[in-house]
Amino acid sequence: MRAKVIFGGPRHLELLGAGARGRAWPVPFSTRPVLAERGRPVVVLASGDPFWFGAGGSLMADLAPGEWVAHPAPSTFSLAAARLGWRLEEVLCLGLHAAPFARLRPILTPGVRAICLIRDGAAAGALCRWLTEQGWGASGVTILEALGGARERVRRVRAEGFDLTDVAAPVAVAIEAAGAKGLPRTPGLPDDLFAHDGQITKRAVRAMTLSALAPRAGEVLWDLGAGSGSISAEWCLAAPATRAHAVENRADRVPNIHENAARFGVEHRLTAQEGDWPGLIATLPRPDAVFVGGGLDAERLAALWALLPEGARLVVNTVTIGTESLVAAWHGQQGGTLMRIDIAEAAPLGRMQGWVPARPVVQWSVIR
Repeated sequence: MRAKVIFGGPRHLELLGAGARGRAWPVPFSTRPVLAERGRPVVVLASGDPFWFGAGGSLMADLAPGEWVAHPAPSTFSLAAARLGWRLEEVLCLGLHAAPFARLRPILTPGVRAICLIRDGAAAGALCRWLTEQGWGASGVTILEALGGARERVRRVRAEGFDLTDVAAPVAVAIEAAGAKGLPRTPGLPDDLFAHDGQITKRAVRAMTLSALAPRAGEVLWDLGAGSGSISAEWCLAAPATRAHAVENRADRVPNIHENAARFGVEHRLTAQEGDWPGLIATLPRPDAVFVGGGLDAERLAALWALLPEGARLVVNTVTIGTESLVAAWHGQQGGTLMRIDIAEAAPLGRMQGWVPARPVVQWSVIR
């Protein structure tokens, strides 16, 4: 072996017998030690396929194509599917080494199969406890240790009955979901699923707003005057790799945005900032869609319009006469769709039932 330096986990370095050439990955993980050796013969050891939840993708961000050669082996996902007899194309694969278990929440529904890479043996029990707390205790769970090695072991339990005390890394957990119903995938989730102080785009209006925003995979949303961040959370749930930037002026509401991002497992794609949005939007990534839920006036709308890239979708919800007049005037100039949303809900009226109207919402949606 011509390598001057060999990077890897302690287990990999020991198996190879790297000796003095071995360099363990730093904790927390960083690619800087590898990049510092640029120009020398360097080997990086990674389990299975380094480009599927592995170090390969992290390194390639800073390397040119001609600087490296990869030799992939079967991934843990492939080995797990082979042991279980599962069609890998029908299985959801997640890396939960350093991610919260809530990442599972958007995808769990009865019958779903998932293979999760986890940090260590203790995390297997923690994952089963989380599943039980979320109503998925009846799920079948398979603990797969040291796949492909001399210590390989495969054991099956129910999440709510997990009692293994000797699970050892490296470990993956395969889940056959059973128990709860999971999150609906249509827009307009029930209001009581969100943390809020009453400042929330209500369910029916939220569904119509998400329809107008039309999220697509990989797109970016600005949620201005975000309140509880319910629009941002559902935007991130609507399509893969979507991202949302929520801006809220009231400091006491920003924690609700963070809480909702965590509840729905999208905290890695939803960021929240406190402040008045006109002073912050110039610092945000280029948007594909913008929702304005509060803090709008003529000057702010003009500044926002000037900043929007061509083709961006703008949706404005208003509840006051002044902002209704403002968006009506802009609709006359720029076109788009202007809609008044009147909703009433049945409620007790003495011994009978009557309609209780909600405050009307005027919605303007337009493409820049």
